[in-house]
Amino acid sequence: MHTRQADLHKLYRPHRLLRNGDLQTVLGRHIPQDARLVNEDEQMILFDAGPDRTGFQPGQTVRLLGFYTPARNAADSQPEPKGLVMLLHGWEGDSHSAYNLILGSALVREGYDVVRMNMRDHGPTHHLNKGLFFATLIEEVHAATQQVGLLAVDRPFFIIGASLGGSFVVRMALRHAHSPIPNLRRALAVNPVLNPRRTCLLLDNHRFLGRYFRSRWFESLSKKQQLFPEIYDFTSLSSVSTIWELSDWVTKSLSPFNGVEEYLDAYSVQPSEFLSLAAPLTILTAANDPLIPSDDIAALPSHPHLKVHILPQGGHVGYNDLFPLQNRLPDLIRYLLVHDSGSG
Repeated sequence: MHTRQADLHKLYRPHRLLRNGDLQTVLGRHIPQDARLVNEDEQMILFDAGPDRTGFQPGQTVRLLGFYTPARNAADSQPEPKGLVMLLHGWEGDSHSAYNLILGSALVREGYDVVRMNMRDHGPTHHLNKGLFFATLIEEVHAATQQVGLLAVDRPFFIIGASLGGSFVVRMALRHAHSPIPNLRRALAVNPVLNPRRTCLLLDNHRFLGRYFRSRWFESLSKKQQLFPEIYDFTSLSSVSTIWELSDWVTKSLSPFNGVEEYLDAYSVQPSEFLSLAAPLTILTAANDPLIPSDDIAALPSHPHLKVHILPQGGHVGYNDLFPLQNRLPDLIRYLLVHDSGSG
């Protein structure tokens, strides 16, 4: 593991002008021209994600939308794709977020089939389910992931999630023991949210990111209100300035939780939970991530199924470099797929 950590450090040593975590995070939204490949030949798939647990549509099935793109070079350099990779976005991201397009396009070129999944109320999906998205809805994301895993047939299946998507990936890996994901070879979590309380407070205290995510979330809530005006009215929340306060109102009014603290604690991941890990899991993060304290990840217990890589720079799902400006996350993921998983 120490050798691989050193190799990763050599693989990603950004220019000194790009070693600021905030700058890395902002540049992570840049979409280079060659990141559009995964959009070509993409096919929409609606996944059955099990029974709805929000209480807004009893007896109904949750529907989650994914985009499937076949491996580009499968017919040329190899007879079959190397495997199937599912990408899971972060909070207020979606299947077409910059990191999903960048990583998805790189994986398609590498010979992997790719599915980019949308969690409810992310991307063009607000109309599919009446209930709101909560980060505690692990069951429906896990059920949809099991459906994606079946598509791999007898090939290896990988799940990769970033930020809040990384939290879902970690929790699915922990659930794998009692609810197996078909064909799962390895789960990879990039800058995962393990301590939501700390992340929420860091967001609200950040001069740019807090306003950005609060604005994105309120826009999402407004879409939900427009679609289901008989259920939702968020107009009084337009003046609420923090994500913490907004979360407190939403959870008290529209969830089984008694407020923001109970809600955030409900999807936190404790270090002791990793002792029962039954699926191979890799965590990649950066020490200068402004939203995910790396000490939470450094404190995780040792386990044969767990590999942790903490790079000095990278920001929050950034991993950019200069001259030329390029995103190096695909290089890091490619290395981890090969060396942590034994996949070629």
